Amino acid sequence: MIDQGCAELYLDLMKRCLTNMIYPESEYTDFMPGNKVKQFLFKKLFMPLLGKMNAKFIRGYNYNEGMRISGSDWPPMAHTMIWIKGLDNLQHCVVEAIKNNIPGDLIETGVWRGGASIFMRAILKAYGVVDRKVWVADSFEGLPKPDEISYPQDRGDKLYLEEFLAVPLEQVKGNFQKYGLLDNQVIFLKGWFKDTLPSAPIQKIAVARLDGDMYQSTMDALNSLYHRISSGGFIIIDDYGIKGVKQAVHDFRKEHAISDEMSAVEGTRVYWKKS
Repeated sequence: MIDQGCAELYLDLMKRCLTNMIYPESEYTDFMPGNKVKQFLFKKLFMPLLGKMNAKFIRGYNYNEGMRISGSDWPPMAHTMIWIKGLDNLQHCVVEAIKNNIPGDLIETGVWRGGASIFMRAILKAYGVVDRKVWVADSFEGLPKPDEISYPQDRGDKLYLEEFLAVPLEQVKGNFQKYGLLDNQVIFLKGWFKDTLPSAPIQKIAVARLDGDMYQSTMDALNSLYHRISSGGFIIIDDYGIKGVKQAVHDFRKEHAISDEMSAVEGTRVYWKKS
């Protein structure tokens, strides 16, 4: 029998740890000069020397609790950018799927440092679920360069240049390990969604969290996964406020005559329950 109080306490602590709201004073960012010429010289001359010394220049991070709670900063050390209410919503969807016996696994497409996927695995742990898997899908190399010919909706997108968004697979696995949640219920899918998702050996999905940041990435995930989502399962769309993401969702729903009501989660995320 699951002790509901203990499960809730554990998951609340997980949310605070994943967002690093318990030790914000420890956060720092790597130092980098603002001037482009100085940046070039710093990278070419000083960074190799610092690497040999196993050292680096750092500066304190101006932590803002309001921004962290609302999910509007890019945290230098937290394992997720999702804010507390976003994690509350993810918990609600997974727990509803468990309680209502909605068949299928859990998947996140676009995982960054792995925080949301780690949290989904924690929910399964808290509720003693051993017959569902968490699928962790990402390039682990950042975002793709826009295919502006096939997907003009992504024209001009520059997120592929953001090194901050490229988190290696081994680092994500290490983050799972830090929470004691790296086990055979966690499956990693490395590569671009268009290459990995169509052939992924997932039979049914109870909860899908899509975080592609682009039209193509969102559409690739919807095309590959939606038909596997069980009736009563949930689809969560991150960064619905991004124009390309919103357009992909609207185009897909229109093409497949999906009328299930979308609900907004505080911020720029939406979700719906598949009828």
